[in-house]
Amino acid sequence: MSTAPSVALGSLWRSAGLAADALERITLSGAEPALASSFAVGTAAQVATAAAALAATEVGRVRNGLVQRVAVEMRHAALECSGHFTVDGRQPELWDKLAGLYRCGPNGDAGWVRVHTNFAHHRDGLLRLLDLPEGEQTERAAVAQALRSWRALDFEQAAAEAGLVVAALRSFDEWDAHPQRAAVAALPLVAIERIGDAPPLEWPALARSHRPLDGLKVLDLTRILAGPVGGRALAGYGADVMLVNSPHLPNIAAIADTSRGKRSAFADLRSADDRAALFAVLSQAHVLVQGYRPGALAALGFAPEALAAQRPGLVQVSLSAYGDAGPWGDRRGFDSLVQAATGFNLAEAQAAGAAEPKALPVQILDMAAGLLIAWGAQVAMLRQQAEGGSWHVRVSLARTAQWLRELGRIADGNTAPRPDFTGLMQLSASGYGELNAVRHAAVFSHTPVAFDRPSVPPGTDALAW
Repeated sequence: MSTAPSVALGSLWRSAGLAADALERITLSGAEPALASSFAVGTAAQVATAAAALAATEVGRVRNGLVQRVAVEMRHAALECSGHFTVDGRQPELWDKLAGLYRCGPNGDAGWVRVHTNFAHHRDGLLRLLDLPEGEQTERAAVAQALRSWRALDFEQAAAEAGLVVAALRSFDEWDAHPQRAAVAALPLVAIERIGDAPPLEWPALARSHRPLDGLKVLDLTRILAGPVGGRALAGYGADVMLVNSPHLPNIAAIADTSRGKRSAFADLRSADDRAALFAVLSQAHVLVQGYRPGALAALGFAPEALAAQRPGLVQVSLSAYGDAGPWGDRRGFDSLVQAATGFNLAEAQAAGAAEPKALPVQILDMAAGLLIAWGAQVAMLRQQAEGGSWHVRVSLARTAQWLRELGRIADGNTAPRPDFTGLMQLSASGYGELNAVRHAAVFSHTPVAFDRPSVPPGTDALAW
């Protein structure tokens, strides 16, 4: 049995001490299975979307008194979480040819590992660890053969020590016995903590015809999916979002979709001049979202307490793979790897009667975590306005995975129809070409979600508001 979306949303909403009467203004339609899965991926998508959107209406109500209703249809929310888009009619290739699952051991009987090679430096690091030639010429067969000399858990550990991104597949029972699972279980789904004193920040006046976050400034220091999806939601709700990329770090093709509504600037945080420029824009920001590995920003002078001292009243959101405590508290990770490590791939295969591990149908850990980032940021902004203070919000993919598991299973989940995006797509011009992407699934009664700025490549805009 799976949890009803209204129950899951109510539990999440009340966990932050938000007014229960706001839940009377949300309409949740549709039913599982929204996508072919034994897990409640449709429920997770719908609830996270609804929470983020409803929190935006609360921000708007505080600012101008406008009370709005929100509606979210489950299938639409689930398909938005697929990340489906095209540029000039073509769907970009989202995975490197070496990424994916491999058997380990001489006879393929020493477990499975999932590797993530979308970035060239991760790919080449993996190849070095396997004593294979670096570069694009190495094929999957060579990687598969090299991994036959490893046990899955040994390779996972060696890769982590080398700063690479690899996960050994585990069952739920194996993950439940892992010490990192205990560390993750001790965390709230979205941690919201006051970390300093400050008066309420001044919010600009808001016309009743404007979107709830209009005039509020958000710095988005994230890459890949979860963080950028959170920033995109805030932009859709009206925030002035500035995506800040490092000029020396790579990105993925999905940036064309996740950058809708955002400015896009460069800052090399190794440079004193760029750090000073970032502090200058930070001095006007209401929210900062960052997705660096735990401890990485702090080493550059951007620890949460230091930023709160620079900008008292700032709401900071930190995204991690496995949380920031426990033996894996500093470990890198992506959605596909967290799925593998925490038991989902084996459980999904068992439910489908598949002989090999099976991934969830969408990167739901990333997508739900991104929407929870948007929700947590807005909850913290509401608290900042009500009582002052500087705030730190923490979200992790592994804790989001635990939430998905807690939502229960769908007995007939694999009977869901194939995804159909008819009527859900939205065309727009972009700096990448003509972008056709899924509309946001939340429908507001008075101020429709919109992306005023076109998606543009990193570094298009100046590092200034």
